[in-house]
Amino acid sequence: MSDCECDALSAKEAAQRRTLWILLAINGTMFVLEAVTGWWAQSTALLADSLDMLADATVYSLSLYAVGRAVGAKVRAARLSGWLQVVLGMLVLVDGVRRFLEGQSPEPVWMVAIGLLALGSNVTCLLLIAKHRREEIHMRASWIFSKNDVIANLGVIGAGFLVSFTGSAWPDLVVGLLVAAIVLRGGVMILRDREAD
Repeated sequence: MSDCECDALSAKEAAQRRTLWILLAINGTMFVLEAVTGWWAQSTALLADSLDMLADATVYSLSLYAVGRAVGAKVRAARLSGWLQVVLGMLVLVDGVRRFLEGQSPEPVWMVAIGLLALGSNVTCLLLIAKHRREEIHMRASWIFSKNDVIANLGVIGAGFLVSFTGSAWPDLVVGLLVAAIVLRGGVMILRDREAD
């Protein structure tokens, strides 16, 4: 490999690391904010989205580990992130059933406010990771997570408005379960992508 190729590879890895550190900081902060608010506001949708943020922060950590490593390490990082996504999706489904059985009613104003903040955070993440989405598997996994987050945030915001309009907890429960399904689907997509490599 020529010095020129090594320099280009090193610059690419440095760019990946910078992007992933920013994504990790954003998602870690939003996980804490959404988890606390979701618990306080009794919102399945916000709690589901906070777990999605935690999964993302973990994926970005694993992707940071994989940058500059052999292909096998990148595949292992993507595989672990896919399984983490699947497990967290299942946890959200269980929590949604529990909240349904207990009949808890969420606070719609907090759902919308935090949902909008999370949407802004995830659009920022999506724009940052977009330039890396066609690179190695660990970066493609990060792209999938970020794209799913934007969809989930729109669902949380919509559920907040519907809870406020109808006075029913059903929109929160439905969106929480849909976010869980998105999380599960993202994990399966990452695992299938890993198998394709």
